[in-house]
Amino acid sequence: MAGDNSAKEEPNPVDASVTRPQERSGLKLALLAFAQFVVAIDYNIVYVALPDIGRELGFTAQSLQWVVSAYAVTFGGFLLLGGRAADRLGQRRMFMLALGLYAVSSLGGGLADEPWMLLTARAVQGLGGALLFPTILSLINTSYAEGPERNRALTVWGVAASGGLAAGALLGGLLTNGFGWKAVFLVNVPLALGAAIVAPRLLAADAPRERGQGGFDLPGAVVATAGICLVVFGLASGPEAGWSSGRVIGSLLGGLAFVGAFILLERNTPDPLAPPRLLGNRSLAVAMIVILLLVGTLGGEYYLYTTYLQGVLGYSPLAAGLAFLPLTLISMVGGKISLTLLNRQGIRPTVSIGMLGTGIGLGALATGMSPHGSFIAVLPGLIIWGLGAGIAFSALFVAAASGVSPDEQGVASALASTSQQLGSAVGLAVIVAVARAGLNGHTDAPSTVVDGLRTGGWAAAAAAAAGAIVALALKHQPVAAPAETAASPEGTDSVAAYS
Repeated sequence: MAGDNSAKEEPNPVDASVTRPQERSGLKLALLAFAQFVVAIDYNIVYVALPDIGRELGFTAQSLQWVVSAYAVTFGGFLLLGGRAADRLGQRRMFMLALGLYAVSSLGGGLADEPWMLLTARAVQGLGGALLFPTILSLINTSYAEGPERNRALTVWGVAASGGLAAGALLGGLLTNGFGWKAVFLVNVPLALGAAIVAPRLLAADAPRERGQGGFDLPGAVVATAGICLVVFGLASGPEAGWSSGRVIGSLLGGLAFVGAFILLERNTPDPLAPPRLLGNRSLAVAMIVILLLVGTLGGEYYLYTTYLQGVLGYSPLAAGLAFLPLTLISMVGGKISLTLLNRQGIRPTVSIGMLGTGIGLGALATGMSPHGSFIAVLPGLIIWGLGAGIAFSALFVAAASGVSPDEQGVASALASTSQQLGSAVGLAVIVAVARAGLNGHTDAPSTVVDGLRTGGWAAAAAAAAGAIVALALKHQPVAAPAETAASPEGTDSVAAYS
């Protein structure tokens, strides 16, 4: 009897040793997903507040777009620098620095009382995003083993991104209506600071730099950042200044010249910012092309759908934000489906199915638009679009990380993220131009506006379908059984911690 009681009182050392690392791994993923949520919020949260910002700070109708573009230019331009900094200077260090920049710049935006102050804050916010985005992906890709474990982690990351987009649209409307436009910036301060405070407890300390470890390639960082910033600046300026203006042409040509110089530099640098051999990784190279097509269609279609809701159906900004909610929620469901497809079918079929679904959904959405239409008429297209995009998005970043060594995951993530930002800028510019051409010189009456929106929507659908074909070039990879999942660097299989 005594022996039985003592046996019952002893803890199970095996269970304790497994549970603690699993809990730590699950909390770590929760932190990384939350940080991605913060980044995603800023994509949408400011849009609803733009009219109030313009009125109170004295922006012109032409300059107001730079509240959005200042963020986009620095975000896109500094991604490569951010990715390499994570590899070279330490992931935890860059994670905390980026969140600190987010908090400080958001506070500056909320306190701004002049246009230049707000634009400066938005530019610094974009820099914070450029450091944070690839660092989050690098932490995921080096913390979770390639295969089902990483697939699940990136699915959680993708769902957090979708949730952030929904929250951005909703929070933007609610905060602006209830507290004024400054609240859309100030809300980020406690979110970013809270994540930065928790980070040292959940993220492993950065390893000390070893003597002889590669350098930082500062010339490459400067040239690449200048080139991408100029390209994004030119694309962002096109709708406002006109594509034939000297500012736009000069920015695009200058940016392309810097990008060309960057390619030459990288070929002759012992420790390049973006090693050319990375582009020899077929999964990464093809993923970058498909990401550009996917995000390009999303960026353009968001504009077309918003224009339809407010310009044709007469929705208020808050109602338009709510009308995006089904799309975002369905895309989160698509992310869960993506995980099942990745583990059962592999990367190539999953991406192709997602891109094809995106194309079908965009085509259905365009067909459902009419001058006297309704939200119900476009809902089927929204559902199919959301499912397809949700399936493709996470799977593409799984493909981008496949076969990349741990010490280059940061720059690989940055290359994929740069493709995402360029795709957003290019897609918006091209699809809006196609939509305007679809007006055929007619007036802005609802019927002719819808004609243009449909033309742009069908162009976006064709681009997504092309992405499904390009995805077939992804390298075929055997599907690993869940039971074969490798142990994570935390010392145990952490899938159960966040399943």
